[in-house]
Amino acid sequence: MQNIILAFLTSLLVVIFGIPSIITVAKLKGLYDKPDFRKLHTNKIPRLGGLAIIAGFSIAVSLWGISQGMDTRLQYLQAAVIILFFSGLKDDIVVLSPYKKLAAQIIATVITVAGEGILINNFYGLFGIESIPIWASYALTVFTIIVVTNSFNLIDGVDGLAGGIGFITSITFGLWFNFIDQIGWSILAFGLAGSLLGFLIFNFNPAKIFMGDAGSLCIGFLLSIFAIKFIQFNAPEAVNLYKIKSAPGIAVAILIVPLFDTLRVFVLRVLKKQSPFTADKNHIHHSLIKIGLGHKEVSMIMYLANVVFVLIAFLIQDSTTTVILLIVGSLALILAQIPIYMFNHKLQDLEVENGQLIPEEFVNPSKSKEHVN
Repeated sequence: MQNIILAFLTSLLVVIFGIPSIITVAKLKGLYDKPDFRKLHTNKIPRLGGLAIIAGFSIAVSLWGISQGMDTRLQYLQAAVIILFFSGLKDDIVVLSPYKKLAAQIIATVITVAGEGILINNFYGLFGIESIPIWASYALTVFTIIVVTNSFNLIDGVDGLAGGIGFITSITFGLWFNFIDQIGWSILAFGLAGSLLGFLIFNFNPAKIFMGDAGSLCIGFLLSIFAIKFIQFNAPEAVNLYKIKSAPGIAVAILIVPLFDTLRVFVLRVLKKQSPFTADKNHIHHSLIKIGLGHKEVSMIMYLANVVFVLIAFLIQDSTTTVILLIVGSLALILAQIPIYMFNHKLQDLEVENGQLIPEEFVNPSKSKEHVN
């Protein structure tokens, strides 16, 4: 427990003391995230926060985690994070093509899956399926890691949102790893949580710095690894006092905000006969912004929703994986409709009040002075 606390404090302090210097350098070199038609902010803001987050995490884990029961193959995970960090950093500075970023993610994922032994090889009764063939295990694991990695990147559109959700998720996995005496993995999770808490001090609205792709890709990747290890530690053959028979359902609930939001926007794009990778303003945080909420309110609402989903999932952990996913998915779908309903109701009220057509900039915020990311 001592090393877990030290890892958390070390990463927290590294980020707190490191970010002011990064902001200064970014301003001197002109390394800003510039406003455009998709973004909420109207000022030039440095986007190198990922540098501090990964530095804090790496230093904390190197100091307090390597000797704490971690598998000696941890070097594969470290190599994967380095690959993702530099691909994201290049995109933050000079722009990297989507195909090259995807290639970097695939390489990092394959290294981790093959070298670290990170693998999903059981459906835990989902759709009546238990164990799956080895080839399907590798394909499913690679797909899962890439989806979670990018879904976390996609929610990074409001000050404090991605950092806060990452903090809640890391703490949740870290506590559970500690409960089952997986101290090394707990140190990894709390090391990341400390970095994210330090980052939030500078990223919560009004943001002084963004995490950029260097931060969001690495954070999403690490959270996907934590989720898969969570599932592995609850495998049918595993023995621990806190074993959960429906681990995949709980893992999805912990990551519900980025996963559901990504699935939702992809489905909406396909229904509109658009590429699922086309950028738009249909994320849940966009819907909350449209009804008049500010960055702080949006982030706090999303934090609360994430915590509630985690609590619900653990309360019904004795249910089957299928039941948990149905309950969590249905609740997420219902809650996501609330801001849409409120926005449509707001439009109707304006039409009645003004007796005229609604201005285009109100219906489509991308055409207003304040742009949405």
